[in-house]
Amino acid sequence: MRESVKTTDKRVIEAFVEACFREGMRRVVCSPGSRNAPIVIALDAHPNIETFVIHDERSAAFYALGMAEISGEPVGVVCTSGSALLNYYPAVSEAYYRSIPLVVISADRSAEWVNHGDGQTIVQENVYGAHIRFSGVIDENDPLEQALESVQEGFKAAKFGWKGPIHFNVPLMEPLYGTAQRTSGNLEYTISEESFPDLRENWDNWKEIWASAAKKMILVGQNNPTGRMKQLLEQLSGDPSVSVLVENTSNLVGHYWVHCIDRTLAGISDKNRESFEPELLITLGGAVISKRIKAFLRNAPVKHHWRVGKDFPEMDTYRHLSHSFEMNPVEFLEGIMPDESAPATENFGGRWKQLDYRIKDRLAEFLNEIPFSDLMVFRDLLGVLPENSFLHLANSSVVRYAQLFDPTASVRYFSNRGTSGIDGSLSTAAGIAMLSKNHLNVMVTGDISFFYDSNALWSRYLEENLRIVLINNSGGGIFRIIEGSRKSEQLQNYFEAHHDTSAEHLCRAFSVAYSQVDQSSNLESELIRLLDSSTKGPALLEVKTPWEQNASVLDSFFQNCAESKS
Repeated sequence: MRESVKTTDKRVIEAFVEACFREGMRRVVCSPGSRNAPIVIALDAHPNIETFVIHDERSAAFYALGMAEISGEPVGVVCTSGSALLNYYPAVSEAYYRSIPLVVISADRSAEWVNHGDGQTIVQENVYGAHIRFSGVIDENDPLEQALESVQEGFKAAKFGWKGPIHFNVPLMEPLYGTAQRTSGNLEYTISEESFPDLRENWDNWKEIWASAAKKMILVGQNNPTGRMKQLLEQLSGDPSVSVLVENTSNLVGHYWVHCIDRTLAGISDKNRESFEPELLITLGGAVISKRIKAFLRNAPVKHHWRVGKDFPEMDTYRHLSHSFEMNPVEFLEGIMPDESAPATENFGGRWKQLDYRIKDRLAEFLNEIPFSDLMVFRDLLGVLPENSFLHLANSSVVRYAQLFDPTASVRYFSNRGTSGIDGSLSTAAGIAMLSKNHLNVMVTGDISFFYDSNALWSRYLEENLRIVLINNSGGGIFRIIEGSRKSEQLQNYFEAHHDTSAEHLCRAFSVAYSQVDQSSNLESELIRLLDSSTKGPALLEVKTPWEQNASVLDSFFQNCAESKS
């Protein structure tokens, strides 16, 4: 039996919220304001929508991004008018390039007051420009049917095909706080449905190209874990002419695959480069972290590059794009699977994997003897990380260091690689931790990323399953890794932006357990203590590494890889 609820007296707004719920929006992160009062009143009154309040809009949007990523469902963010929705933009762009269904709902002044000196008023319609999958207006004075049509159109873009963020701008007139008694769920509304275009291709043609290619490479970028994809890739990698390259963020682990791409590429000599270059390149998933593989493939004589996925069909990362298959990667792999095994003329996959094994064996002794450094933090952390953990990697040097170590099959890897920005990494991890209470969520972040997103700690929703490893090397350590900037006279002041800031007092302010380590002798024991299930979280371990020698340790790592050159 439907119950009577006290909600906003603005009927269109109440119906708009109900329609969003019908479309699958079960959670909404709200930031305080006044103009958005009718929206939050309707959200709070809805019996089946869970709401959260986070003050900082930039952090709030990344919290919602994380919740949408881990749940696979649309998650809303609601703000007041003016500059508030501009603070959502970093998360909107990340959601756009990751195809994550983030639903932005912004309150606004009436159109007649835009650009006429009224407070907290800017041009809000279409404010996200080219980084949004849908932008619409929900006006309280428009016919109800028009508002519901806009909701249906918007959620089609959020949930189906090329998915992504959507934006509803909601002009509202005073009074804002009025309420009325209504029957919950009393709305005639047709939920948006996915259309299924005919994607049947000339598979005989594609299979012929597949069969004739002696050197085939399948490169998988950022990806949500799917057992069926893993099964199909394992089956294909049984063909000696196929090499499968994956990164940790692909969340795929296979015995015959190359997982540490940069590490393996460092072992390829110029004279043998040709034997490692593919004729047919197939790319699956999202962003690829390795700049080295991008350069390697852009300079390779690739005859065919097939891109697979429903989003960004024209994206030509490797400058050899010949065809885009706008379909689910699993459907593609099932379609391209050979009917029977053909005799291989090349041991292409074996050549890549043999080099990978050789370099890994050579590095074992080196890694045991490295001095206290950023690299040591990853070695020790990955050695004690509990099974079935969620590992969150901030951008810049952190996510790149992680790719130098083989992934753990039971660990799920996360990173904001849509735009690869430093903003929002901790907030995203905190949002994911909120909806994954049965998993230990470990956030590894550099100091610049952490301090930039420190308002993530300004939240009542930090969970006890959240642990933060803060690698503080006193600045942007990546700029000592990049060849160009490390030689610049402006390195320390402008690129690295050297500092002496500590996280200790921030943690105290936000009631986060804090500990620190600055030497190798107790690093492993402190990591074990941080990750122990009996530790009361949330908790942060600040590891202060010597910024002067991190780059030289990494240089030595790659020199050891290069000495195994094939």
